[in-house]
Amino acid sequence: MSITNFNFATMAAQLVQEQGISFQDKALTWDTAADVKDVVDALNKQTTVHYLNLDGNTLGVEAAQAIGEALKRHPEFRKALWKNLFTRRLKSEIPEALKHLGAGLIAAGAKLTVLDLSDNALGPNGMRGLEEFLRSPVCYSLQELLLYNCGLGPEGGSMLSKALIDLHANAKKAGSPLQLRVFIGGRNRLENSGAKAIAAAIKTLKTFEEIVLLQNSIYYDGVEALAEAFKENRHLRVLNMNDNTLRATGAEKIAEVLPFVPLLREFNFGDCLIRTNGAYHLGEALENSTDQLEVVDLGFNEINSDGGLVLVNAMRNKPKLRLFNLDGNCFGQKGADQVISEMAKLPNAAALQPFEEIVSEDEEASGEEDDDENQGDEYDDDDGEEEEEYDEHEHANDTTEEADEDDEEYDNVAEETAYVTTNAFSTKLFNDTNNSKASDTFAVANQTISQKCTPEEFCLSQTPCSQQQFDSLDSDNKLQALQYIVNQFTGDNHLLLLIFTTLKCAHLSKSSKAALDLAVSLYQATFDYALKTNQETRVLNYVLMQLRLLRCEEPFKSDYDVKSCRYALREAIKQPQFANDRIKNSFKTFLEQVDV
Repeated sequence: MSITNFNFATMAAQLVQEQGISFQDKALTWDTAADVKDVVDALNKQTTVHYLNLDGNTLGVEAAQAIGEALKRHPEFRKALWKNLFTRRLKSEIPEALKHLGAGLIAAGAKLTVLDLSDNALGPNGMRGLEEFLRSPVCYSLQELLLYNCGLGPEGGSMLSKALIDLHANAKKAGSPLQLRVFIGGRNRLENSGAKAIAAAIKTLKTFEEIVLLQNSIYYDGVEALAEAFKENRHLRVLNMNDNTLRATGAEKIAEVLPFVPLLREFNFGDCLIRTNGAYHLGEALENSTDQLEVVDLGFNEINSDGGLVLVNAMRNKPKLRLFNLDGNCFGQKGADQVISEMAKLPNAAALQPFEEIVSEDEEASGEEDDDENQGDEYDDDDGEEEEEYDEHEHANDTTEEADEDDEEYDNVAEETAYVTTNAFSTKLFNDTNNSKASDTFAVANQTISQKCTPEEFCLSQTPCSQQQFDSLDSDNKLQALQYIVNQFTGDNHLLLLIFTTLKCAHLSKSSKAALDLAVSLYQATFDYALKTNQETRVLNYVLMQLRLLRCEEPFKSDYDVKSCRYALREAIKQPQFANDRIKNSFKTFLEQVDV
């Protein structure tokens, strides 16, 4: 028998051998010791009790004390399955009942592996009944903590966090390091302060494989703290924060987590208001990591069709993908058809879930305004910045060609920078550069190009050059001269300068064969560098945005003739040596939309 088969056989044998007592869903009301006599008799009669399932009944203090006394006989006890156990109970009853149950297991010297108290209105008061128990040796062996829909609130979340951190320290000191793998904490109204407290525990323990924090009214500050904690849990397999409010900034923080969790199988951030820019952040990260993913849920996030296409592209290297949900986003029918068509080209096409609710971008715009009005104050506090004044959906239904015609109006609400666009998506490093208007790197960018243009002036000027200035470039070999200037810079500065030098040449490509040839060579050099530095998705998306082929939520001004720049790009991707097939096909997909 192989080792693998032996392990499965052993696990199966253990499952069969597990013995316990269940009163699940009896709908019994246990107030007194007499009421709970059947449970106590079963505990006293049965020699081995690995679990006790009391789900679906209601337990009072005296009855809990009787059960606790009976539990003292069972050091072999492992699983406390006590969800939905305190219906109609007073706040004062719940902590006392929990103390009696916990005291019984402490006296028995039990080694608990599962504690399920879901669907109980614990709140901070109920946590007071668990604090001593959660710090005790009974929980040194705890593997699964299930507290779904317990109404903990920020205070209860903080109490739980402190108890878990103390438990971790106590277990380590006792030579039995805590191996808590599963934490289910959804629907607890944790909010930011509770989320930050829970993040401290997650970051301390570092052992989690499954974390569920759905529907907890968590905004950016809480997401930021949790993201840092998730990075420390490299064995994460399930991550579910459905129905919190991330927006694009929170999505960027979660995107930064993905390279740290290579074993991730399920990724659920549906209904988190990440919008299109958030989809770009997650798409880039998902493509470049987490190749073991089986489930991706990003439904109901106000993502437009461009964002949907980026996410589809990110699924190319996910051979195990079996469920991919993008339903409820604002694709419109045409965008939904495009997403379905692109997904159909992938080997895992069957994973895409049906679109049962196709939202047009016009419809979503009015809903979003209501959402911002209702939640804007909290969002402002969390992010430390005001919501964008520009209506991101004003141009959402424009085709790319229509957007060209709207340039003049579009530019009136935009803000100029030296090279790059204000707040246009790429990645954190690109955004940092975008938001820095006084960059030392481009300190000379404000200079005016002279009529006889030097390569340095051409590269470092913030504006496109004229045909006359291009022709007067002071060099016999323009390509070599421009690359020499670009190569004086490193990292993102090198990359940005390369991209915008390419655009300057592409700007003139329709009127000058020399400029076209130079633009084609520089497009090639840009993606050679992107591939060399493993930044192909990042650069691809950035160039698509500069050419107005990929929409972003924050508007920007482009001084370049985007139609000419696209023309040069079309010529570049015809070259056999250009980049790779994936990059070529991605450009073709977006350029074909313009052609149509």
